[in-house]
Amino acid sequence: MTASFVAVVIFDGWIDGSITSSVADDKAIQGTIFCLLVALLAIPAQIEMSRLAAANGLKIFLPVSIITSILLGTARYWPQLIAFSLERYVLLLSAFALLALPLHQYISYGTKAVLANCGATYFSIAYLGLLSSFCVTIRIEFGLWHLLMFVFVVKCADIGAYAIGTLLGKHKFSPKISPGKSWEGMGGAMVAAAFVAIGFATGCGIMPWWLAIVFGLCFAFIGQMGDLVESMIKRDAEQKDSGQKVPGFGGVLDIIDSPLVAAPFAYLFFLCCP
Repeated sequence: MTASFVAVVIFDGWIDGSITSSVADDKAIQGTIFCLLVALLAIPAQIEMSRLAAANGLKIFLPVSIITSILLGTARYWPQLIAFSLERYVLLLSAFALLALPLHQYISYGTKAVLANCGATYFSIAYLGLLSSFCVTIRIEFGLWHLLMFVFVVKCADIGAYAIGTLLGKHKFSPKISPGKSWEGMGGAMVAAAFVAIGFATGCGIMPWWLAIVFGLCFAFIGQMGDLVESMIKRDAEQKDSGQKVPGFGGVLDIIDSPLVAAPFAYLFFLCCP
């Protein structure tokens, strides 16, 4: 999966010229392949979310949630093609999606559990669509190396947390949500993330090494918080994994949970510390 993801992102950068640091090589339209990847991942992710909601008797309206998640997740891409402001695009899309929910509710389920079903669907759209849009924005506004740094720092923090937590974990970090997480694992996550951040920062000229340490420590913690958000949803649904599509991991949601929550913070970090 790592090799495939890196290959897709680098191929995407090669197509639009952002693989080099030269602005002159950049094409007018950036991130096409990566946007397609985000759109494709939204489909199984929404299906998994609907199954978790169904375990609690809630309905997620997949036709609305999938389409809106794709359009919202790729929101930063479309202003490159059409003369339409990003702010208007997001506002109108969010408004029309909200209005489509009670209509779908009435046609399919009548007046039973209106707020619960519409609320669950809108949450899934915001969680998978809005948060993923920051990944696309990082790719388009800052380039592929910033995106790879962000994703690798967060996911390597997951690996560090699992490895050290399994070997040395004794003090529970959040026993009510995820009993397997420990403070020792959090320490492993921070060490792993800091090393990976330094490697990307110095190797790709993204930021000074000392700032990379700050980045790694912060996003190790934020990434673990993202994992806890999905764990809350799964625990409420009494499910161990969001799905069975990825052997050894569970579902798509189990893979993208930490980068999703960390994405807006990463965008803000890159924006304030270019």
